[in-house]
Amino acid sequence: MEVILKEDVPNLGYKDDIVNVKDGYARNYLIPQGKAYIATESAKKMLAENKKQRAHKLEQLKAEAQDMADKMRDVTLTIGAKTSSTGTIFGSVTNIQIADALKEKGFEIDRKIIVIKGPVKEVGNYTAIVKLHKEIAVEIPFEVISE
Repeated sequence: MEVILKEDVPNLGYKDDIVNVKDGYARNYLIPQGKAYIATESAKKMLAENKKQRAHKLEQLKAEAQDMADKMRDVTLTIGAKTSSTGTIFGSVTNIQIADALKEKGFEIDRKIIVIKGPVKEVGNYTAIVKLHKEIAVEIPFEVISE
């Protein structure tokens, strides 16, 4: 079933993308949650017209995301966590802690656009990816230290 996304859905697509998903996923999750609507011919025509009207605004948003990415390229974070004597963290470091550390550095980033590959459960160096725009992502290195 083809649906048009109303908002960014992780691992599926970005707002206004036309994606092909299984019928059950569309009917039971995406449409009831308000994340998508069925891609009929008239809906596709309306989407094309809306995209044409928003092209200038999207270019401006992309430029702002690129400026933010350029500022964030040199940022490195240090995150303190309570650890055991072997260096294992009690719990794990999540995107919430990364967002808070970025906020302390002066970057107001939503935690939902921060992706950490794999769980962070030990002291060491890791990388988080901040997806500022569908075409612009920044890798932020961070170090987890024992408090």
